[in-house]
Amino acid sequence: MDPFEARVRRGGTSALVEADRFFMKTGSVFETLRRIGGRLTELEVPYAVAGGMAISAHRYLRTTEAVDILVTPEGLAKIHAELEGLGYIPPFAGSKNLRDAATSVRIEFLVTGQFPGDGKAKPVAFPDPAAVAVEIDGIRFLGLSTLIELKLASGMTGAGRYKDFADVLALIRELRLPQEFSGKLDPYVRERFESLWQEAEQVRDQAQE
Repeated sequence: MDPFEARVRRGGTSALVEADRFFMKTGSVFETLRRIGGRLTELEVPYAVAGGMAISAHRYLRTTEAVDILVTPEGLAKIHAELEGLGYIPPFAGSKNLRDAATSVRIEFLVTGQFPGDGKAKPVAFPDPAAVAVEIDGIRFLGLSTLIELKLASGMTGAGRYKDFADVLALIRELRLPQEFSGKLDPYVRERFESLWQEAEQVRDQAQE
Protein backbone atom coordinates (compact mmCIF):
# COMPACT_ATOMS: atom_id res chain seq x y z
CA MET A 1 0.00 0.00 0.00
CA ASP A 2 1.36 3.41 -1.01
CA PRO A 3 0.94 5.54 2.15
CA PHE A 4 -1.16 8.68 1.75
CA GLU A 5 1.55 10.90 3.24
CA ALA A 6 4.12 9.56 0.75
CA ARG A 7 1.86 10.39 -2.19
CA VAL A 8 1.27 13.91 -0.90
CA ARG A 9 4.94 14.59 -0.18
CA ARG A 10 5.91 13.66 -3.73
CA GLY A 11 4.08 16.79 -4.81
CA GLY A 12 2.79 17.33 -8.31
CA THR A 13 -0.78 17.53 -9.52
CA SER A 14 -2.11 14.77 -7.28
CA ALA A 15 -0.89 16.61 -4.17
CA LEU A 16 -2.55 19.83 -5.32
CA VAL A 17 -5.79 18.00 -6.02
CA GLU A 18 -5.73 16.39 -2.59
CA ALA A 19 -5.07 19.75 -0.92
CA ASP A 20 -8.00 21.29 -2.81
CA ARG A 21 -10.25 18.40 -1.72
CA PHE A 22 -9.09 18.88 1.87
CA PHE A 23 -10.19 22.50 1.91
CA MET A 24 -13.53 21.41 0.47
CA LYS A 25 -13.70 18.85 3.33
CA THR A 26 -14.06 16.01 0.84
CA GLY A 27 -10.51 14.63 0.68
CA SER A 28 -9.03 11.35 1.88
CA VAL A 29 -8.29 12.64 5.38
CA PHE A 30 -11.86 13.82 5.92
CA GLU A 31 -13.15 10.54 4.50
CA THR A 32 -10.96 8.66 6.97
CA LEU A 33 -12.09 10.89 9.84
CA ARG A 34 -15.78 10.33 9.17
CA ARG A 35 -15.37 6.59 8.73
CA ILE A 36 -13.33 6.00 11.91
CA GLY A 37 -15.58 8.34 13.89
CA GLY A 38 -18.58 6.29 12.84
CA ARG A 39 -16.90 3.00 13.72
CA LEU A 40 -15.87 4.22 17.18
CA THR A 41 -19.41 5.38 17.84
CA GLU A 42 -20.73 1.96 16.79
CA LEU A 43 -18.22 0.28 19.14
CA GLU A 44 -19.15 2.69 21.94
CA VAL A 45 -15.49 3.64 22.35
CA PRO A 46 -15.06 7.10 23.93
CA TYR A 47 -12.83 9.23 21.71
CA ALA A 48 -11.87 12.79 20.85
CA VAL A 49 -10.20 13.80 17.59
CA ALA A 50 -7.03 15.83 18.19
CA GLY A 51 -4.26 17.35 16.07
CA GLY A 52 -4.81 19.12 12.79
CA MET A 53 -8.33 17.83 12.29
CA ALA A 54 -9.38 19.26 15.66
CA ILE A 55 -7.81 22.59 14.72
CA SER A 56 -9.82 22.54 11.50
CA ALA A 57 -13.00 21.76 13.45
CA HIS A 58 -12.37 24.84 15.57
CA ARG A 59 -12.39 27.00 12.44
CA TYR A 60 -8.74 27.21 11.43
CA LEU A 61 -8.54 24.97 8.38
CA ARG A 62 -5.05 23.67 7.60
CA THR A 63 -3.97 20.52 5.80
CA THR A 64 -2.77 17.45 7.66
CA GLU A 65 -1.67 13.97 6.61
CA ALA A 66 -3.16 11.96 9.48
CA VAL A 67 -6.09 11.67 11.86
CA ASP A 68 -5.06 11.89 15.53
CA ILE A 69 -7.50 10.41 18.06
CA LEU A 70 -7.44 10.43 21.87
CA VAL A 71 -8.69 7.18 23.44
CA THR A 72 -8.37 5.36 26.76
CA PRO A 73 -6.12 2.29 27.08
CA GLU A 74 -9.27 0.13 27.20
CA GLY A 75 -10.62 1.85 24.11
CA LEU A 76 -7.38 1.28 22.22
CA ALA A 77 -7.45 -2.43 23.04
CA LYS A 78 -11.04 -2.68 21.81
CA ILE A 79 -10.23 -0.80 18.62
CA HIS A 80 -7.49 -3.26 17.71
CA ALA A 81 -9.59 -6.26 18.68
CA GLU A 82 -12.57 -5.14 16.59
CA LEU A 83 -11.04 -3.23 13.66
CA GLU A 84 -7.56 -4.54 12.93
CA GLY A 85 -7.67 -6.48 9.68
CA LEU A 86 -11.21 -5.29 8.96
CA GLY A 87 -10.57 -2.19 6.89
CA TYR A 88 -7.73 -1.04 9.14
CA ILE A 89 -4.11 -2.21 9.05
CA PRO A 90 -1.32 -1.57 11.59
CA PRO A 91 1.72 0.10 9.96
CA PHE A 92 3.90 -2.55 11.61
CA ALA A 93 3.40 -5.43 14.01
CA GLY A 94 2.58 -4.25 17.52
CA SER A 95 1.93 -0.64 16.54
CA LYS A 96 -0.77 1.21 18.50
CA ASN A 97 -1.67 3.07 15.29
CA LEU A 98 -3.65 1.98 12.25
CA ARG A 99 -3.97 2.86 8.58
CA ASP A 100 -7.29 3.09 6.74
CA ALA A 101 -7.05 0.40 4.05
CA ALA A 102 -9.29 2.34 1.65
CA THR A 103 -7.52 5.72 1.80
CA SER A 104 -4.08 4.69 3.20
CA VAL A 105 -4.35 7.60 5.67
CA ARG A 106 -2.68 7.06 9.08
CA ILE A 107 -4.78 7.04 12.23
CA GLU A 108 -2.56 7.88 15.20
CA PHE A 109 -3.81 7.20 18.71
CA LEU A 110 -3.05 9.30 21.77
CA VAL A 111 -3.68 7.47 25.03
CA THR A 112 -5.18 8.77 28.26
CA GLY A 113 -2.57 9.12 30.99
CA GLN A 114 0.39 9.46 28.64
CA PHE A 115 2.14 12.80 28.07
CA PRO A 116 2.40 15.16 25.09
CA GLY A 117 5.66 16.35 23.58
CA ASP A 118 8.63 14.36 24.84
CA GLY A 119 6.41 11.73 26.50
CA LYS A 120 7.90 12.46 29.93
CA ALA A 121 5.80 13.13 33.05
CA LYS A 122 4.57 16.72 33.33
CA PRO A 123 1.56 18.57 34.79
CA VAL A 124 -0.38 18.21 31.52
CA ALA A 125 -1.31 14.66 30.44
CA PHE A 126 -3.69 13.30 27.83
CA PRO A 127 -7.10 13.32 29.55
CA ASP A 128 -10.08 10.98 29.41
CA PRO A 129 -11.76 11.77 26.06
CA ALA A 130 -15.22 11.42 27.58
CA ALA A 131 -14.47 14.36 29.88
CA VAL A 132 -13.17 16.80 27.24
CA ALA A 133 -14.85 15.97 23.92
CA VAL A 134 -17.31 18.27 22.15
CA GLU A 135 -19.43 17.19 19.19
CA ILE A 136 -19.03 19.13 15.94
CA ASP A 137 -20.81 17.97 12.79
CA GLY A 138 -21.43 14.54 14.28
CA ILE A 139 -17.77 13.91 15.23
CA ARG A 140 -16.28 14.23 18.72
CA PHE A 141 -13.28 16.56 18.96
CA LEU A 142 -11.13 17.91 21.76
CA GLY A 143 -12.64 21.04 23.25
CA LEU A 144 -10.77 24.22 22.40
CA SER A 145 -9.12 24.76 25.78
CA THR A 146 -7.92 21.15 25.97
CA LEU A 147 -6.62 21.29 22.38
CA ILE A 148 -4.63 24.45 23.09
CA GLU A 149 -3.35 23.14 26.42
CA LEU A 150 -2.03 19.94 24.83
CA LYS A 151 -0.53 21.80 21.87
CA LEU A 152 1.35 24.13 24.21
CA ALA A 153 2.61 21.31 26.44
CA SER A 154 3.79 19.45 23.33
CA GLY A 155 5.57 22.48 21.89
CA MET A 156 7.23 23.28 25.20
CA THR A 157 8.81 19.84 25.60
CA GLY A 158 8.99 18.18 22.19
CA ALA A 159 12.10 18.82 20.10
CA GLY A 160 11.23 20.61 16.87
CA ARG A 161 7.52 20.90 17.71
CA TYR A 162 7.30 24.50 16.50
CA LYS A 163 4.15 23.76 14.51
CA ASP A 164 2.30 23.30 17.81
CA PHE A 165 3.04 26.92 18.73
CA ALA A 166 2.14 28.04 15.21
CA ASP A 167 -1.21 26.27 15.54
CA VAL A 168 -1.98 28.00 18.84
CA LEU A 169 -0.93 31.36 17.43
CA ALA A 170 -3.22 30.82 14.45
CA LEU A 171 -6.15 29.89 16.70
CA ILE A 172 -5.58 33.00 18.82
CA ARG A 173 -5.61 35.19 15.73
CA GLU A 174 -8.42 33.49 13.81
CA LEU A 175 -10.76 33.16 16.80
CA ARG A 176 -9.66 36.45 18.39
CA LEU A 177 -9.19 34.73 21.72
CA PRO A 178 -8.88 37.14 24.67
CA GLN A 179 -5.84 37.14 26.91
CA GLU A 180 -8.13 35.95 29.72
CA PHE A 181 -8.50 32.63 27.88
CA SER A 182 -5.28 31.62 29.64
CA GLY A 183 -7.34 31.20 32.82
CA LYS A 184 -8.93 28.10 31.25
CA LEU A 185 -5.52 26.46 30.87
CA ASP A 186 -3.29 24.56 33.25
CA PRO A 187 -0.81 26.92 34.98
CA TYR A 188 2.00 24.91 33.36
CA VAL A 189 1.21 26.42 29.94
CA ARG A 190 -0.36 29.80 30.79
CA GLU A 191 2.79 31.88 30.42
CA ARG A 192 3.48 30.45 26.97
CA PHE A 193 -0.13 31.12 25.90
CA GLU A 194 0.14 34.73 27.05
CA SER A 195 3.43 35.24 25.19
CA LEU A 196 1.82 33.93 22.00
CA TRP A 197 -1.20 36.14 22.63
CA GLN A 198 1.12 39.16 22.86
CA GLU A 199 2.78 38.11 19.61
CA ALA A 200 -0.63 37.87 17.92
CA GLU A 201 -1.45 41.38 19.14
CA GLN A 202 1.80 42.75 17.74
CA VAL A 203 1.09 41.19 14.35
CA ARG A 204 -2.43 42.62 14.39
CA ASP A 205 -1.16 46.10 15.28
CA GLN A 206 1.45 46.00 12.51
CA ALA A 207 -1.20 44.98 9.99
CA GLN A 208 -3.28 48.00 10.94
CA GLU A 209 -0.43 50.51 10.53
